[in-house]
Amino acid sequence: MFNPAAVSALNGAAFSGYARIREIGPLGMITLRAAPNVAALADAIKAATGCAIPQMRGIETAGGNRCAWMSPDEYLLIMPHADVPAALDAIAKALAGQHHLALDVSDARAVFAIEGMAASVLAKLSPTDFTALGPKELRRTRLAQVPAAFWVEGANATVICFRSVAQYVFDLLSHAAKAGTEI
Repeated sequence: MFNPAAVSALNGAAFSGYARIREIGPLGMITLRAAPNVAALADAIKAATGCAIPQMRGIETAGGNRCAWMSPDEYLLIMPHADVPAALDAIAKALAGQHHLALDVSDARAVFAIEGMAASVLAKLSPTDFTALGPKELRRTRLAQVPAAFWVEGANATVICFRSVAQYVFDLLSHAAKAGTEI
């Protein structure tokens, strides 16, 4: 249920080095699980976010909303925190009578922006080939020792991790972005 008093994991923590690391939030996030062949899945995602269904390892954007492919039967819908109840209602209506799970996971995740030289920051922490990372591609991987997902847009990136490791991930990103540690 929407909580108007919701706060982000680290209350907007920020760090400036050769790249700026900034916590974003609170954001609304819904995990939607359904087999790809479930009728009306595309309609449910469109109704909740305005986004199309992303390709495998992809992310789609519509306005300020996003839909990220997380696995063959899982999507992460990202939107303003206040929009989650309406999005859950839209999903329930679109997928009524069809096997699916839609769950508000807003309070279980932390989100960070890397502004400037994101590939340089992330390359120190992730076994990702940034030359092969395409536009609108989501990467699920590890940052040092913890699971995370990210996508890169130009020189910037967005990172999502579990809230329980938010401070650790913020510290990793901040250390990797310290001036003098560029790659």
